[in-house]
Amino acid sequence: MADDQKKKAKAIIVGGSIAGVSCAHALTSIGWEVVVLEKTGAPPTGSSTGAGLGLDPLSQTLISSWLGNPQLLQQATLPLTVDQNQATDGATKESWNLTRDEEYNFRAAHWADLHALLYNALPPDVFFWGHQFISFSISEDKSFVKVKAKLLQNDDFVKIDGDLLVAADGCLSLIRQHFLPDFKLRYSGYCAWRGVLDFSGKEDSETMKGIRRAYPDLGRCLYFDLGSGTHTVLYELLNKRLNWIFYVNQPEPEIKRNSVTTKVSEEMIDEMIKEAEKTWVPELVKVMKETKDPFINAIYDCDPLRQIYWDNVVLIGDAAHPTTPHGLRSTNMTILDSAVLGKCLEKWGVENLHTALEEYQSTRLPVTSEQVLHSQWLGRIKQGLHLPNREPFDPKNASPEDLKDLQQKNMPFFAINH
Repeated sequence: MADDQKKKAKAIIVGGSIAGVSCAHALTSIGWEVVVLEKTGAPPTGSSTGAGLGLDPLSQTLISSWLGNPQLLQQATLPLTVDQNQATDGATKESWNLTRDEEYNFRAAHWADLHALLYNALPPDVFFWGHQFISFSISEDKSFVKVKAKLLQNDDFVKIDGDLLVAADGCLSLIRQHFLPDFKLRYSGYCAWRGVLDFSGKEDSETMKGIRRAYPDLGRCLYFDLGSGTHTVLYELLNKRLNWIFYVNQPEPEIKRNSVTTKVSEEMIDEMIKEAEKTWVPELVKVMKETKDPFINAIYDCDPLRQIYWDNVVLIGDAAHPTTPHGLRSTNMTILDSAVLGKCLEKWGVENLHTALEEYQSTRLPVTSEQVLHSQWLGRIKQGLHLPNREPFDPKNASPEDLKDLQQKNMPFFAINH
């Protein structure tokens, strides 16, 4: 123990989203000092931020270990025990079942609920809100890293030293750009309209009665509804909310450099509803119509990186492996990245930092690379887009083999997360 007392190892994490809070837990739990730099001025409040996500069994176990109380996660989420793919005929609005897996065992969370749960369980001095990452430098002997950040409140600059810099700054990572200046994200060919309908006090409305008739297993089922060249996702969240996603094939939208989310006008929402009416049952369209503030995500990923650490700098989460959402991997990969990084650092210690980071990279890259590529492939199938060596998917005449491809349990390494 004497060695542990001499000086606490210190990590500087850039980005305070789920990747940042998860990594903060993984590293504080092994005795590291942690600073999280987040440009947002204060912790997110309420459910205006983000939307729904699905947690696999391994993520549930890891989060519960960080929280120290398994009940907390159970109480903040709803079960997703069924993974169902169904098809809808745009002309007749008739729906039929394609695949159903009743042993799915994920749980549905709202981004803001999960973030609050993880954030509130951290020591209060870990997060530096309103701190925008500017730059970093690594000492000549590679023994420490110095990070410069700007305090957005008064435009002052601060410098922070640490043993390790963790890039948890998302798919548009500035830290990754430093090492890979020519790196470009790949546009998928489609965008996702997303929304969360709050139906508190409206449980007996025609809209809610209708949607529960059309999708009777809401509250335990992850519904994928496939049309011709499009698909939707629908599931229930805690506190009387429905999370929906509607994928639309379109040219790459013009978006601000630092975001993949686009603000939308009333006109754009009207257009989206018109598109939805062409394919989806009226009960689902009604849910979309009644949702306040739907938004658009342009869907990007990239070919897997071959390297995710350099000297004292390591990438985790979407900074390490931007992915499409079709395998529900983004949050789950992020949580597992954090846990594996923590285990490698604990095993090797800060004095063998590069060995620890090499082991983290060689453990995670083979898994995340395959999962990113599978998710990309699954998205193209569900959107009816071209894939080499196969006809575009059409739910009306799909073979049993085609249908098997739709299931979440065919994700590479799915079993290790269960």
